[in-house]
Amino acid sequence: MITVIDGPAGSGKSSTARAVADKVQIEYLDSGALYRAVTLLYIEANCNQDAFFQLLDQKIISFRYRNRQFHIAIDGRPVTDRVRNPEVADVVSEVAAIPRVRQYINELMRQAVHDGAYIAEGRDLGTAVFPNADLKFYMSADVEERARRRYEERKAANPKLTLDEVRQNIEQRDFKDANRAADPLKKAEDAIEIDTTNLDFEEQVDLICSHISDLLDN
Repeated sequence: MITVIDGPAGSGKSSTARAVADKVQIEYLDSGALYRAVTLLYIEANCNQDAFFQLLDQKIISFRYRNRQFHIAIDGRPVTDRVRNPEVADVVSEVAAIPRVRQYINELMRQAVHDGAYIAEGRDLGTAVFPNADLKFYMSADVEERARRRYEERKAANPKLTLDEVRQNIEQRDFKDANRAADPLKKAEDAIEIDTTNLDFEEQVDLICSHISDLLDN
């Protein structure tokens, strides 16, 4: 069984998906972390696409969800912390827009969910990766609220960060995601839309858990 959550940056997809996975005891699949892992290889190849694809063909990306964290490794070497570095964040949208990269990550995720029950979050899961998903959700929120959340998450690690910088980054990411040629961000026609602007965290988690529990009980 696969449940997917799509939506723009800062809408609460990742934290919600992890909480749902823990609450209903299913596996969590973090598509964003996979794109960030591939971006590490892109940076290692000095942003040269030919060298990057040669590297991608040689490397093995593995992952697992344990102790409420999505662990990721390249050739057995843990990169869970490195994929969150600012240099990765600066170019991940560029790498994620490359059609060959999307094909690679999509296949990686499809192979992972052959057995068991999973919840995954991203931007095109319900439309491109898992069009036949058992449940689809699309989470959204006002851009000001999304910027505030992302700022609260990052300000401790980056004291010089400003709310305006975060807002601009989110707006730029929204534009790139919605206008990329390969699998742009959009709501699947059969997705359940959840506007989280005025919902607290537990409310949005409970809403999705109720749908999953109903499906598992039938």
